[in-house]
Amino acid sequence: MLESGVQTARMVNNDCCAKDASKWGVCMRTLCAMAMLSSVVLWGAQGQPQIMVEWNHTGSAPSQTKYSAAADISPSNVGRLDLAWQWRPKELPLLDQTQPGNFQATPLMVDNVLYLSTPFNRVVALNAETGNELWTFDPKAYLDGPGLNLYYQHRGVAFWHEGNESRVFMNSHDRLFSVDTRTGELVTRFGQGGYAMLREGLRNHDKKTEMRQSSPPVIYKNLVIVGSSIPDRLQYKGDPPGTIQAFDVRTGKRVWVFYTIPQPGEFGNETWENDSWAVTGHVNVWGPMTLDETRGLLYAPTSTPSSDYYGGRRPGANLFAETLLCLDAATGNRKWHFQAVHHGLWDYDFPAPPNLVTITVDGRRIDAVAQVSKQGFTYVFDRVTGQPVWPIQERPVDTSTDVPGEKPWPTQPFPAKPPAFTPQGVTLEDANDLTPEIKALALEHMKKFRIGPIFTPPSLRGTLMRPSNTGGANWGGAAFDPETGVLYVKTSNYVYINQVCKNDGSDPRIDGEYHNYCTGIVDTPTSPLGPIPITKPPYAELVAIDLNKGEIAWRVPFGEGNPAIRTHSLLKGITLPARLGTPGNAGSIVTKGGLVFVGSGDPYLYAFDKTTGRELSRVPTPFPVSATPMTYKTKSGRQFVVVATGSGANTALVAFALRAREAAHSPPRRARRGGWLRHSNQCCEATEAAQTGWSDRRESFESLDPPQRERVDPP
Repeated sequence: MLESGVQTARMVNNDCCAKDASKWGVCMRTLCAMAMLSSVVLWGAQGQPQIMVEWNHTGSAPSQTKYSAAADISPSNVGRLDLAWQWRPKELPLLDQTQPGNFQATPLMVDNVLYLSTPFNRVVALNAETGNELWTFDPKAYLDGPGLNLYYQHRGVAFWHEGNESRVFMNSHDRLFSVDTRTGELVTRFGQGGYAMLREGLRNHDKKTEMRQSSPPVIYKNLVIVGSSIPDRLQYKGDPPGTIQAFDVRTGKRVWVFYTIPQPGEFGNETWENDSWAVTGHVNVWGPMTLDETRGLLYAPTSTPSSDYYGGRRPGANLFAETLLCLDAATGNRKWHFQAVHHGLWDYDFPAPPNLVTITVDGRRIDAVAQVSKQGFTYVFDRVTGQPVWPIQERPVDTSTDVPGEKPWPTQPFPAKPPAFTPQGVTLEDANDLTPEIKALALEHMKKFRIGPIFTPPSLRGTLMRPSNTGGANWGGAAFDPETGVLYVKTSNYVYINQVCKNDGSDPRIDGEYHNYCTGIVDTPTSPLGPIPITKPPYAELVAIDLNKGEIAWRVPFGEGNPAIRTHSLLKGITLPARLGTPGNAGSIVTKGGLVFVGSGDPYLYAFDKTTGRELSRVPTPFPVSATPMTYKTKSGRQFVVVATGSGANTALVAFALRAREAAHSPPRRARRGGWLRHSNQCCEATEAAQTGWSDRRESFESLDPPQRERVDPP
């Protein structure tokens, strides 16, 4: 077992030998040299050598592969996964309507400890074997109030270490916190007593409530790098622009800042006609960023400018909106960029983290970066030069519009390969045909709107837009298997009504002539189908893309779909596919053990065969899966798969492991309280490893016939 593990060991930590030698008294330099490409560490457990497989970044590594070398759980035994432990945040809504949102965090696992963020932006450390709470740090973000977004959410933290020091960094609203991993206390020499101010000195960032953070920082050497998230509802002249900032990990001093809307004299400023750069905001980097540690290159995906659907006062292509930016991580200087949407009108921002991949195309080995998108395209570039691996063509698109003052851009980029991984555009042939009656009603409704191919502009009556404004792919992004060159993406497939209307002046945060918040201003036809989508299923898929060939390897429906569809009176007596498809923003992971794990919207964690796409098994979760999972192997030699579930007060982090490999549980460690660690009675109850609701769900799941639990050929 040891030799096999050593042969497959991969490691990202360049000083693992020194770290392990100082900590354990054993210097395994030969092993570390063999294992330098992933987060696998050799440890001793109960007298027997084991390979500990860490997950030290929310994307498994700074390259965002979401790949794990853990291989004990495989297609032959994944059906024996069982609940190992469960941890509950128990965060509650406040009286001022501040509410915890979806539990979207993907934990890190470093040295047998899990580190994660909660919806209310707390940082938590858990024992990776047992789920017992070690400490919590509470920045009290909820005291900022509901702001523009009533719901709080966050997707994870970043880990830094040097010598005997280690830190967890948490970006919460307009502050960046440095937390000691040993104690859960603030590192007071960082910034202002433990935190750095993110909006201090930035252009047009005067209001605390107008800056949000939702994705984890990136660590590069002595820098911690963060993006920005300005709420979409802000649509006024001079609203805040997006930024990427780097801070010194020890002092908290800002080292550099990159504005995503270029200033006069900077590259791209001329793409903002009529000096619109001066009055336009957003172009956020709210999704996760990616790092090439060896080359010192940072890859940042950006969002749409304000307003997302009306560009009348920002004529031009609008760089660096909806762009993949490559920056020098040390200086913030731009190396290259690619804009996927010119003059965005569809909210087709890049929320997914780019994947750093090494592929072989036509016999040529390429270190590349692959960017999946809301619009369903996968853009692939040489990660150093920015040259496309396959041609990307500028094609004419429909520019006709009934929105006064709007000037849609005449062309948009279309990659030759790979093909789109989700349906694009809407025609009448796409009408839902589950029954003749449903088809007739769907067609009647569709004819009330403008329809057309992808990039059809929004309209006053409403344009049926597919993919929707959430994608396609969203912040969950894709997972890459370095063994095969295959990229796995969970995609949603449904229609959004892209409608703009004249501003009636009722919202002081919007001063543009037109905007997209039309409820109460105009009457938009409602679907006679209710929860039944107007287009054909499936409404979500898991897609495998062979990046060596630029082809779709396989695609299968994902998820049961909305239960309200199956119980609707229009479908009474109709036998529906077992997998109608469940839309959701979370992503998948892939393992050396031959599996793809994904949940994303269903109250189950699914396992698929990574080679064929066959759905192998699923295990119930206490609440719908709301985050991208992760996996690791502990010091005891046990592999776990962990995923966050639920929203609001009904959330849980759940861990699964093989039934046949019960590990000895380490004794619980007392959770620290005091100072910044003390919970507020306003928001949180004491945490515990509760398992409420599991027994009933497990019983109903076990009672299913084998064909329902494990499908050979997904419909």
